[in-house]
Amino acid sequence: MTRTLVGTVSSLWRYPVKSMLGEQLESVSVTLKGVLGDRAYALWDCETERVASAKNPKKWAKLLELQAKFAETPSTDKSMPSVKFTLPDGTSPTSDNAEIDLILSQLLGRNVQLLSSVPEVPSLDQYWPDIEGAINRETVTQLFMPVGTFFDSCPIHAITTATLAQLKSLYPEGEFDPCRFRPNIVIKPESAETTFLENDWVGKNMIVGNEVCLSIDTACPRCVVTTIAQQGLPNDLNILRTTSKHNNSIAGIRTSVLQEGIICCGDSIWLE
Repeated sequence: MTRTLVGTVSSLWRYPVKSMLGEQLESVSVTLKGVLGDRAYALWDCETERVASAKNPKKWAKLLELQAKFAETPSTDKSMPSVKFTLPDGTSPTSDNAEIDLILSQLLGRNVQLLSSVPEVPSLDQYWPDIEGAINRETVTQLFMPVGTFFDSCPIHAITTATLAQLKSLYPEGEFDPCRFRPNIVIKPESAETTFLENDWVGKNMIVGNEVCLSIDTACPRCVVTTIAQQGLPNDLNILRTTSKHNNSIAGIRTSVLQEGIICCGDSIWLE
């Protein structure tokens, strides 16, 4: 089978709590379920009995004001470690605090419970802004998540700096920071070309470093989360409008894991 070198790992990300800010890492462990510890926790909306997600920003935009980091590195032979939150007021409660549900409920203005195990049928609310080309417009729909996970769909999401640069060229006023797109892997291509490079990778396998093999299952459709203010970036609906107008709302790829291992920043990436 032919391998083609396409780039290197520019940065790696893990999000311990769904829809909260995550942590940038030098290396990650990859299991068949994805990056170890990624979306290990989520908040449960006790009223709607759905997972809290910034995909419905009218309720949950504040989630992107909170950062979650593991207190220690996750390990496959142990239960998930506790999470340390950084709140807007500068306080840093941990997930093993007996009052954590109350603290987060008061902050978010809704009755929530921190979950470390997935409900039998996990789902969330997704808001669709009024953008030309969107599947739905100015509506909220229910998204059912893969059984046993807090993922929206795929275990691992990747995006190239070529795609981010292409979007920036189409909308120069926009700030297309990778954090808006919440990838696990940011890829720096071998080519300096500014284009939606990874559109053509779907259906191939991606070898990362010396061990990990990912199946590139689908292109990644974007949602309203890319437009929400976070980490110093402003609210900007034109981020999604640009993606919708010029690439059918696609930016990045969804992948599943064929072979486990360790990925490090700087690792080479091949397609086969």
